[in-house]
Amino acid sequence: MRPTGFTRLLRSLPLLTRQQRAQLAAALRPAVGLDSVCATIDDARTAPLCCPDCGSSHHYRHGTNRGLQRYRCRACGRTFSALSGTPLARLRHRGKWLDFLKEMLESRSVRAAAKLIGVHRTTSFRWRHRFLDGARRDQPERLAGIAEADELFLLESQKGARKLDRPARKRGGVARSRGITHEHDCVLVARDRGGQTCSFVTGRAAVTARQLHRHLLPVLDPDVLLVTDGHPAYRNFARQARIAHAFVNVRLGERVRGAIHVQNVNSYHQRLRAWLSRFHGVASRYLPNYLGWRWALDGERIASPERFLRAAIGIFHT
Repeated sequence: MRPTGFTRLLRSLPLLTRQQRAQLAAALRPAVGLDSVCATIDDARTAPLCCPDCGSSHHYRHGTNRGLQRYRCRACGRTFSALSGTPLARLRHRGKWLDFLKEMLESRSVRAAAKLIGVHRTTSFRWRHRFLDGARRDQPERLAGIAEADELFLLESQKGARKLDRPARKRGGVARSRGITHEHDCVLVARDRGGQTCSFVTGRAAVTARQLHRHLLPVLDPDVLLVTDGHPAYRNFARQARIAHAFVNVRLGERVRGAIHVQNVNSYHQRLRAWLSRFHGVASRYLPNYLGWRWALDGERIASPERFLRAAIGIFHT
């Protein structure tokens, strides 16, 4: 629009009725949202962009793509943007992303978020897991000091699957036998006294020392004190990894022995289980995404849609 026409438009704004102003604000909202998304991505990017195809850092500006600067690689000639190679590549309706992330911070269901944002429920589901695919990787690199570890067991779910490898359960149902079996997903949660938390889906049934080596060992500081219950897998793991280990014997009624307890991680388990219940069952294949989502919400660690967007594209600094 030419400057004279824009000035004329601004002068006519006071003449609009309340309904017309509401219609104008609704019409501008997607464009304003798109500008906010692009500004968040551009301002957060500190490392130089590289071509996602060949890895070259030699490129030049080549127009724009839905508000984002587009580049052309001098080495291979491919075009790309800041979203290329991220889980958000090729997603549409960018102007609604921040509004959708705001609803995710409120833990809205797929259908509720779709209705509030004005997208289809399948789009809402796709967006949820695209954003969580990057955000779930935002976990602490190390747990230091005193770190507690314990397992949480959830009945495995094939929610949304077209074909089941077992008989269907009515309304979620229960396991066919009592106790912890191969029908349960094992969620391992490790949390230090500073509140840093790592969570993993180790597999089915009880955790083993081999699984602890694979998941837990890389995030433990060498000088950490690992506190657990009396499960023998933890003792074997600590002995093999040469990590200081203490445990409480829950079977004998021991809960706390000075600073030796697993109250922090058990409290996290309670919050996680209560939060998962609002979704009326989570498919096992998507469980790691929900663990990352819960960690993002814990203590309002990610408190703004802009911060959530940066985590989704792999930019984890504040």
